[in-house]
Amino acid sequence: MVALTPNPSYSVTLRLRIPNQAGTLAQVTQAIAAVGGSLGNIELIERDLKFLLRDITVDASSDQHADEIVDAVKALEDIEVLDVADRTFAIHRGGKITIESRIPLTVQSDLAMAYTPGVGRVCKAIAESPERVFDLTVKSNMVAIVTDGSAVLGLGNLGAEASMPVMEGKAMLFKEFAGINAFPICLDTQDVDEIVKTVKYLAPVFGGVNLEDIAAPRCFEIEKRLKEETDIPIFHDDQHGTAIVSLAALFNAIKLVKKSLKDVRIVINGAGAAGIAIAKLLRQAGVGAIWMCDSKGIISTTREHLTPEKAEFAVDATGNLADAMKGADVFLGVSVPGVVTPEMVTSMAKDSIIFAMANPIPEIQPELIFDKAAVVATGRSDYPNQINNVLAFPGVFRGALDCRASSITTNMCLQAAQAIASLVSNAQLDKEHIIPSVFDERVAVAVSAAVGQAARQDGVARS
Repeated sequence: MVALTPNPSYSVTLRLRIPNQAGTLAQVTQAIAAVGGSLGNIELIERDLKFLLRDITVDASSDQHADEIVDAVKALEDIEVLDVADRTFAIHRGGKITIESRIPLTVQSDLAMAYTPGVGRVCKAIAESPERVFDLTVKSNMVAIVTDGSAVLGLGNLGAEASMPVMEGKAMLFKEFAGINAFPICLDTQDVDEIVKTVKYLAPVFGGVNLEDIAAPRCFEIEKRLKEETDIPIFHDDQHGTAIVSLAALFNAIKLVKKSLKDVRIVINGAGAAGIAIAKLLRQAGVGAIWMCDSKGIISTTREHLTPEKAEFAVDATGNLADAMKGADVFLGVSVPGVVTPEMVTSMAKDSIIFAMANPIPEIQPELIFDKAAVVATGRSDYPNQINNVLAFPGVFRGALDCRASSITTNMCLQAAQAIASLVSNAQLDKEHIIPSVFDERVAVAVSAAVGQAARQDGVARS
């Protein structure tokens, strides 16, 4: 197994007291390098004739690796480790989001208009014409990020409170990438009826709802019912955001290897929320053959007790994942680490495409197959071709909110994928560049425009 690449999510800052002598800093950096740490910033804090106080930032690949780095530095003679700070925990301390007033309150007249008595006139205007809530409140630019904490990242059922850091992070992404205000709604229940009821009660405040980290198959019913029982966009990002970005990347990967969607056979490993949604969107995009696998192997028509979602994609074949991948053109993983081997990739069709999107450890590490597949993508930022939902959901909601869409349609998702893919020009397209950067400022703008146009085509836009 190839060692994982050090990355900022396991970043630590060491505060060191070092003798003010030539060569002592080099000892520290050599010790860090010897155990595989990736050196970042080195900052001088204090200096006198005898000692230096330095902060040294190091990326590790895991908690255990970070401990090994610290131990390696502590083992050096005359080097004193004064403090070790986990940088990831440091940025979460106190929460990552805040609420600020959009207008100043500096004089009595400001207060009279923003609150009583002036606010009463605005309340009456909305009561008389309910549609004015979009013009006169935050509703037009506010999204609820709703979770029950049952499927937090790849960590499992951690509950409402433990899900909050993820939902806060999501709110940051909405704001940074699309200027949308979003707020975490972490529900202390995993009962479908209670979740649906609660979101319906909260709906007047929000212009849209982003469902997040809700386990399958419960997530399917929650989304379906909320779409039926509310008149604002309901978007389960684990399903549709993943599907949109996966399809965008696939559009360009297929173009690169000169194949067509209708002729390829795609193997999807993982039949949860993401896998099912990807399969549905791929089918709508014209993919001819989709074989889905779960922990029991190929989802076959011969298998009993399939959920309706799995039964929709059952095929007349049996076997395990290795069997499914023989002769396949595309592997798309939204499952668990390490389930794919180089030999399985070699067994695929010529110019195979591998999307190994399990996080933080992919189904197969790219280093093992760079020379065996035509295109390799992951969900990680430290490899080429990162398939990241942030390419989709900010722009999808920006477009839906701006046209006051009543729902998110399949066509809106397809057009969002096309918009993302279009940002990689033919001149730029290569095996390490099939998808734009998450920091490409064109992405949210392009997706928003495409989603708004599709909403109008589908008759769900209200402005």
